[in-house]
Amino acid sequence: MEEASELIEQRLKKLQQLRQAGVDPYGGRFEAKDLAQDLLVRFGNCTEEELGGDHAVSLAGRIMTMRRHGRASFAHLQDRSGRIQIYFREDELGEEPYALCKRLDIGDIIGVRGRLFRTRTGELTVGVKEYQLLSKSIRPLPEKWHGLTDVELRYRQRYLDLLVNPEVSRIFRVRSQMIRTIRDFFDRRGYLEVETPMMQPLPGGANARPFVTHHNALNMRLYLRIAPELYLKRLVVGGVDRVYEINRNFRNEGISTQHNPEFTMLEFYQAYSDYQDLMALTEELICHVAQETLGGWEIRFRGQRIDLRPPWPRLTLMDSLVQWGGMAAEDLSDPEAVGRLASKLGLSSNMPELTWGMILAELFEQRVEEKLIQPTFIVDYPLDLSPLAKRKGDGSPFVERFELFIGGLEVANAYSELNDPLEQRRRFEEQARRRAGDEEAHPIDEDFIRALEYGMPPCAGEGIGIDRLVMIFTDSASIRDVILFPHLRPERE
Repeated sequence: MEEASELIEQRLKKLQQLRQAGVDPYGGRFEAKDLAQDLLVRFGNCTEEELGGDHAVSLAGRIMTMRRHGRASFAHLQDRSGRIQIYFREDELGEEPYALCKRLDIGDIIGVRGRLFRTRTGELTVGVKEYQLLSKSIRPLPEKWHGLTDVELRYRQRYLDLLVNPEVSRIFRVRSQMIRTIRDFFDRRGYLEVETPMMQPLPGGANARPFVTHHNALNMRLYLRIAPELYLKRLVVGGVDRVYEINRNFRNEGISTQHNPEFTMLEFYQAYSDYQDLMALTEELICHVAQETLGGWEIRFRGQRIDLRPPWPRLTLMDSLVQWGGMAAEDLSDPEAVGRLASKLGLSSNMPELTWGMILAELFEQRVEEKLIQPTFIVDYPLDLSPLAKRKGDGSPFVERFELFIGGLEVANAYSELNDPLEQRRRFEEQARRRAGDEEAHPIDEDFIRALEYGMPPCAGEGIGIDRLVMIFTDSASIRDVILFPHLRPERE
């Protein structure tokens, strides 16, 4: 810390000296016509003779390295595309401008104009004819940032992480491209992109604890959105047969490598369809995104090779517990046997109100989920886990629902939507009775029931976790690696 303070003091003195010399250390507009990577691609194979000193360029960026040799200095300039070497010479710039050049530091942002040439070692370089200081860096960049073990510091100071770790910048460029590709995919298929409220009078669409706020002018409690589902289905009632939203959701729950209180979801609904249709669409979507962003079918995630080529296996939840969880089918169908198994695993003592379906879901999470490395649809979930999904048939304890798993992570959740308003009300009331006192239980949304009473066509809907999909596509260990500014504990003083 003492060394850093001394460096800051030195830079503050340089800042004062620049101002005394009439230099604005926080300059204004600079027209940068070129990007570093573009120059390296266009002229990277040109010989010195082919360059001929005729290629005038102008670019702006941050000084990342600096080597001074008397009356000449080399530096690397980094812009949004990459890095390129630049070269200052006293006899080219003049004595006074070169003397001011000595007050430049690593981290300073400058604009340069000059011509391309090759050094003796063959590196493509910009010979600087003039430069302009655009922003003086007071705080030095960390010398050993790359590979830093304090990952929390990297998340907290993401601006430095992006500056010095090219892989981090690549992750967020891939994320941006993935989202653009998803939008194009749905737009071309006639879906309407919409925005639904982030502040809602009633939370709904998921079992999750909401963030609570208060609107002073209306004197009413509001909840940050935990899911857009009930609003999007209102639009289906209103005749928007194909609708999607790339939305921010907020859940007041724990933080882990897979969970952040604020996260991004793709949610879409298609009328006159069921969950079978969406399985086919999901295969097509994710494979298309992989082709467009990564250029192939295969990815590596957490040391595992994943092949995205369809078709993907479809396995019922019950069969997955037999095949992957090593359980007996007859025990799973017997609520008493399942209850004994829950007791053996310590589930019932932690959650005394567990239903048969909840126990199956917990068993699946403990015994099966992490084993689903290749893309796999788990289908047909217990009714009590899915109050908004359509029953598979009269009297069936299962609903038409699937979840998609890739790399051991749940990526998508979808179902054939329940469009019977009387059954929907009954399920909401049953859920309210069962979860009385539960912080994640929500009041019945009467307006949503009213919308269903006007008639919603047969419909299927799906939510896909954008953050988790980016994790898999970029081989990132934590959801925090793919969110620019993840939530963290308060900084220790």
